[in-house]
Amino acid sequence: MRVIIQLQCGECARRNYSSTRNKKNTPDRLQLKKYCRFCRRHTDHKETK
Repeated sequence: MRVIIQLQCGECARRNYSSTRNKKNTPDRLQLKKYCRFCRRHTDHKETK
């Protein structure tokens, strides 16, 4: 049961990445450190609806 999620930058609040996650294995929201091309550095990206 995989769902498609959007990852939003914590600094500029732009949605830069899309990914999938398994709802059974990771029930809480995902947070990854990814590169934001608008901020031009690595920032925390959080899962949005």
